[in-house]
Amino acid sequence: MIVTSRYIQISRRLVQTMQQSATARIIRNSSSYVDTKWSLSENNPYTLDDYQRIQGHLMDRIKWRPRIGIICGSGLGGLADRINDARKVSYQDIPGFPVNTAPGHAGQFVFGMLSGKPVMCMQGRFHLYEGYQPWQLTIPIRVMKLLGVHTLIVTNAAGSLHPEYNVGDVMVIKDHINMPGLVNFNPLCGPNIDSFGPRFPSLCNAYDWDLRHDLFQAAKELHLENIMREGIYCTTSGPNFGTPAEHRFLRLIGSDAVD
Repeated sequence: MIVTSRYIQISRRLVQTMQQSATARIIRNSSSYVDTKWSLSENNPYTLDDYQRIQGHLMDRIKWRPRIGIICGSGLGGLADRINDARKVSYQDIPGFPVNTAPGHAGQFVFGMLSGKPVMCMQGRFHLYEGYQPWQLTIPIRVMKLLGVHTLIVTNAAGSLHPEYNVGDVMVIKDHINMPGLVNFNPLCGPNIDSFGPRFPSLCNAYDWDLRHDLFQAAKELHLENIMREGIYCTTSGPNFGTPAEHRFLRLIGSDAVD
């Protein structure tokens, strides 16, 4: 697919040009046990020890500590196939870890070297519509931090709401609207683990400006700048697609793309 090829090219070039000291702000979320039987009002988050047990399980199976984390969205897992000296760990083999059910998601971590940088890729992620709670979806991100990841690249296949965007364009997220979070369906609800961040984190610069600049520069070097956009991403719970009225509303409040 042309879209997938462009995404892989840009992502590899971004990783190649990234300095080891580069930073991107990883939104710090709370997580909890993977048990979809909990009600929406219950919060039973992992302790730091629970995350560290998952970290230890993975450390025993990898060669290098990753510095860059990449979440591959639907149909975009081909990037992980470019990783050299790859070590794969299935989610099903990790104690206390969620298991994805969405089509097009392989359900595994891939560790190794990409463009000379130690990385870990998620081939498959988790969604609210699979029955998980918001705090359950964030377990991989906190584990990444414990493993040594300092820069996070998140991708997904989204629908455009902007009249000037075209199929196959790549939109760099500069801000987001978390619709479930606005009605208290937020991964930060529940006890806070101070090791991962403050109780009330600021999201004013959640998407690192320098990293966004590097991404546009990587696209320019690949002569793909004509497909690059920058906009506001809106997340909803799914799994159904939105109605025309909902899309008009999301566009009215500033959304450029919706999951």
